[in-house]
This record gives sequence, structure tokens and C-alpha cells, in this order.
Amino acid sequence: SRQTLYRKLKKETLIFQELVEDIRRDKALELIKDESLSLSEIAFLLGFSELSAFSRAFKRWTGESPSTYRQKLLS
Repeated sequence: SRQTLYRKLKKETLIFQELVEDIRRDKALELIKDESLSLSEIAFLLGFSELSAFSRAFKRWTGESPSTYRQKLLS
């Protein structure tokens, strides 16, 4: 159950939202390498309701916008 998960995470001193954030970040860094995916598609795949929310999160994770990050990767 949900509460069992939270209890086990707490026992391990982990926070559910931090785990979600880590997984989203790792997946974003993986997906952004795929030129066939638009940034909007990546945002949707990661569960963001809007591209702007994804962009803010990505900038928090990397210090750069998703488009800038992608351009640097591909150049």
C-alpha cells in the first residue's frame, strides 16, 4: 500500500518526492539525446502537464534550458 511504501522509505531516510525527482531527471537526460522526440513529447513522457513546468525542472537539474542543453549535446 501507499502508506507501507512511505513507511519503508522513511525507515531508509528516503523521501518519495526526491526519488521521483531523481528518476525524472535521469530519464530526461536520457530522452533529450533522442532528436526524434520534441521537448513537449519528453515533458509528456515524464508526466509534466506543460512544457514550461518541464523546462523549469530541467533548468533546476542542469542549470540550462532543455533546448540549450540539447544544442550543446548535438554540436
